[in-house]
Amino acid sequence: MSKAHRYHAKVVWTGNQGTGTSGYKDYARRHEISAGTKPVIAGSSDAAFRGEAERWNPEDSLVGALAACHMLWYLHLAAEAGVVVEIYEDQADGLMVMDPDGGGHFQAATLRPRVTLKRGDAQTALALHDKAHALCFIARSVNFPVAVEPTIIPANGA
Repeated sequence: MSKAHRYHAKVVWTGNQGTGTSGYKDYARRHEISAGTKPVIAGSSDAAFRGEAERWNPEDSLVGALAACHMLWYLHLAAEAGVVVEIYEDQADGLMVMDPDGGGHFQAATLRPRVTLKRGDAQTALALHDKAHALCFIARSVNFPVAVEPTIIPANGA
């Protein structure tokens, strides 16, 4: 029997500049995302869509969710396999393309995890990325390919 988990988020638009959505240029894309007692995320649309570059946009959040999900599965699997990770970093990106109707969709994402080992076999550490990708809840849920291009720095630094 499968278990189900439900997640809740609250999104509040904070961009009313006094006239609501009276015109496309008359409102800010600012919003806040919250979930229970967790810190509030300051959001906006991408700067390309009249948003604020210093705030998180939904597209950044999606790429970040893919990278974080992969990392968390990888660390779990590494611990189980006796691979001791000292440093984990990822420079992930996603490609969104615009459609003629003004909408858009993600065409692909690429994760580039760079893992420095403290202890463990580098080949095992590399293979764990395939398993982490196969188990990641977010990667399994999107309708576009997610590539993983890992780099493993062995314990001896070679």
